[in-house]
Formats: sequence, C-alpha cells, structure tokens
Amino acid sequence: MTSQINPYNINGQYPVAGQDNNSQGFRTNFTNTSTNFEYAAQEITALQTNAVLNASLTNTGTAASNDLNQSTLFNGIMYQMSEQLVTFGTVSTSQTIDFTAGSYFTLVVGGNITLAFTNYPQTGPAASWYVQIDTGTGGTTIGGTVTFPNVVNVNNLGIQGWNTSTNTITFAAPGYYTFKFTVTPGTNPGYLVTVSEVNKRLQPFNNSSEDIASGGAANLALTTTYFTTGGSSETATLAAGVAGQIKTFAMTVDGGGDMVITVTNAGWKPGVATGTITFDAIGDACTLQYISAKWICIGNNGCVFG
Repeated sequence: MTSQINPYNINGQYPVAGQDNNSQGFRTNFTNTSTNFEYAAQEITALQTNAVLNASLTNTGTAASNDLNQSTLFNGIMYQMSEQLVTFGTVSTSQTIDFTAGSYFTLVVGGNITLAFTNYPQTGPAASWYVQIDTGTGGTTIGGTVTFPNVVNVNNLGIQGWNTSTNTITFAAPGYYTFKFTVTPGTNPGYLVTVSEVNKRLQPFNNSSEDIASGGAANLALTTTYFTTGGSSETATLAAGVAGQIKTFAMTVDGGGDMVITVTNAGWKPGVATGTITFDAIGDACTLQYISAKWICIGNNGCVFG
C-alpha cells in the first residue's frame, strides 16, 4: 500500500528564531503533525494485523506465527522450507489425523490400525498432507495393516499391498512407507481425497515371499508364496487381487500330503466362481496374473486346477 503520511507538509524552518512568528504557522504544523500521526497509527495497525513477520512483535526472540488466511503467494523462490511435524509414536487401534495440527505425521504400526482424517478443507484450493508409517524397522516383524478412511479414493492400483475393496494396505516388509494425501474440492460429494506413495518400496521378485502355513491366506502384498507339507493334506486361500498383479505359488518340500489352494475369482471357472489349485509333489509351481477381475494362470509346472 502507499503511505498517506506526508513528511513534507511540516515546515521545519518555522518558527523563525529571533522574530515574531504568525500563530497560523504553529497551527498548520500542529494540524499536519497530528494528521500524520493518525495515518501512522492506522498503517502500523494494518501492518501488525496483515503483514508476514519473522519474529513476534510482543516478545523479543520468540517465533512468529503467521496466519495467511488463504492469501495468495506467487512469483517467488522457495528454499529451506520445513513441514510442521506431528509424531504419534506407536499406534495399535486407531488414529485421527488433524489437518490443522500439521502437515507431516509419523506413526509406528503396533497392530491393525484405522486412520481418520479431520478438519481438512472441503472448499477452496487443493491441499495436501503426508503420513509416514513405520512398519517395524527395528526387526523383521511387520506391525500390522493400515486402513485408510472411505473418503480416500480407492482407485490407486499402483500402491503395493492395497486392497481396493477395504481401503486396507498390507505391507510387504518392515520399513518406512510415506503417503501423500491431496484433497481437491469441487468434485462429488464436494471433495475428493487421493493418495500417492512417495517412497515406493516394491520388493525384488526374489525378495518378496512368504512361507505359508496350513489354513493361511496368501499375502497379496508379496509376490511369492511357498509351502512345505506334512503327512496330511493342507489348505490355503487366495483372495481377489488388483489389475495386473502377479502371484506365484510353489511347493518346496513334499512331506506326503497335498496343498490345496482355494482361489477367489478363478480364471479357469465360468462366470465369477472360486476354484482350486492342487500341489502334490515337490517342485509343483504356478504363476497367476489378475486380468479382467480374474486370476489367470500364465505358467504351470505340475499343478492341477479344479
């Protein structure tokens, strides 16, 4: 803004020493001085209310807190910027992420947990926040699964371990997983929250596997499931996958019993139906790919499909 203070309407040469001076000159200087003080008070108050400050005006040495009230910043260069960090520690059941509390949230998974989002904008410009999830970096045990709120868009087929029907992520390995959530107002029902994986941790093909026990469910976040059998038959299950996903099964030890895996949306069955894969000898293996909402066998060595 342009200041209304006029530093040139005060006559600094008046009164003139050693002679009588007209009182009008005194009145004019006093009036202009008073007017300039009024302008100064108004403009200083406006600056205190609206300006961005690098320190508090009231307490010397304390950090300033600037509420920009959604004003626009543009045509600038940004560097050495930081995110407001909120640390939750170990979470075992549920955790609410409050958009007004910060922009970067961290937590350690201590069990199967459910996240909730609150106070994020549903009108105006797009807004984002980050959630870093530690699934157990100190050991080999993965803490659990994480379920995102239903408001998060589930059509994110590129995120490893994502179950689009439940909005749940099953992690493939211990480590740090960071997700960016972005809300874009103006879509039905008025806003949309999308998610992207910032540090994708896709495991190498030969380092993404599990040894499944009888009665277990195959981990969709892992590429390979292998098993050993004892003297009696064993069973396992495979749930529906996501488009393009690949899953490999193999019998590594034959102890005398078969392994029968029940597959949801089996591609060798008509319509939408379950099917089975039977492994009865060491070395039996097959590779499936989820194509057009079905598990299709794209490679087989000795397995029997039923």
